[in-house]
Amino acid sequence: MSKALALDVDPSNSRQLRDWDGEHGSYWAEYADFYDRALAGYHPALLAAANVGPGDRILDVGCGSGQVAIDLVRAAPGSRALGVDLSTAQLEVARRRGTGLAVEFIQADAQVHDFGVAAYDLIVSRTGTMFFGDAAAAFANLATATKPSGRLAIFVWRGLAENEWLREIFEALRIGRDLPMPPPGAPGPFAQSDPAMVEPLLSAAGWSEIAFEAVDQSIWLGSDADQGTTWQLGQSAWLLLGTDEAQRAQATANLRALLAAHQTPDGVRLGSAAWLITARRAR
Repeated sequence: MSKALALDVDPSNSRQLRDWDGEHGSYWAEYADFYDRALAGYHPALLAAANVGPGDRILDVGCGSGQVAIDLVRAAPGSRALGVDLSTAQLEVARRRGTGLAVEFIQADAQVHDFGVAAYDLIVSRTGTMFFGDAAAAFANLATATKPSGRLAIFVWRGLAENEWLREIFEALRIGRDLPMPPPGAPGPFAQSDPAMVEPLLSAAGWSEIAFEAVDQSIWLGSDADQGTTWQLGQSAWLLLGTDEAQRAQATANLRALLAAHQTPDGVRLGSAAWLITARRAR
């Protein structure tokens, strides 16, 4: 039986399952510590926005390798967390990291999985909600799983123009080609970058007191240009699909030059921009 049949996945997320529960997800699992370090500047703000309390039940959506769920459980006595993701490779990392803690990690599509009714005090996500095939359905399902006045705290990227690191990496790997961006709201890094689209989406799904906090941080992209080039080429391989050997060599050289130009004593760093979106479950 295929994974798509064995796992309850909405058809709109079938491509995400193929991507994340395959080579792509395995790569992110291999570089889990790199990714956590890349986003370390945002981590305290996300934990603060989550505002976890003693005894809270936490649902971490798109939990990846588990850092957010694990750190929230450590921060609040008696709290428990469930982390869900489509990537079995990343979930294996999360389970190893969470050994001995009140945290569980399972493979599930948060858009359709039955989490129970009013079962959680807090829904949290670090870049996970951006990849929903049907965000309206997903946020409604999560609202059902949340207690009245329960909390939502999610981290998503703002637009490409505000994210130097993505903009410059795309340009380095473009090598004269047009790289079409997904349409507004489509699954991807900018799916929830526009508050004018996200606020009514969340409101219709059963959330209230919706707030957007703009947070800007530098993002760590490796200890040096060589390490950063290897890492970024692996996670951005889709940008080079259809290119020939000469084009790939030029793209690699462009990327290495970009990262070398942003070397700091703390490794390679470029600017980034995110939203911390918070809300409460409407009564």
